[in-house]
Amino acid sequence: MQFSSKNMSFVARLLGFAGLIPFVALAALSFAVSSERRALLVSSLLAYGVTIVSFLGAIHWGLTMVERPPRMQRLAWGVVPSLLGWGSLMVPVEIGLCIVAAVLFLCLVMDYKIYPQYGLGHWLGMRLVLSLVAMVCTVLPALAGLRLSA
Repeated sequence: MQFSSKNMSFVARLLGFAGLIPFVALAALSFAVSSERRALLVSSLLAYGVTIVSFLGAIHWGLTMVERPPRMQRLAWGVVPSLLGWGSLMVPVEIGLCIVAAVLFLCLVMDYKIYPQYGLGHWLGMRLVLSLVAMVCTVLPALAGLRLSA
């Protein structure tokens, strides 16, 4: 199924980039506070990252739901990010952040394969920027935390 609009609204762009605020703020603050407060910030960053990867997977469910019949492999893919995100909550926070960064990358790769099939390739430029910023914001505090604990 193809969607017809090739235009992204200003509101969509605004909300997309607003979604980076917690990533950037929590990552930056994690470098500026004491180690006691850092733990809460990086845990919050991990929780937000898990929320976002779950959202990215759910988009594929939404796309697939308009198809008749729905593609089972796309429905299956739609739950992978949330399951991996959930798993990232069960390991040390620095490892969890690295898992979230990897899932963000995996979601981006899958979106580059799938979005054009739905006529949604025009979203990929913004998705690339959002994903790269989110990945950096999860990896840098993770690496810093791993270095601090070594």
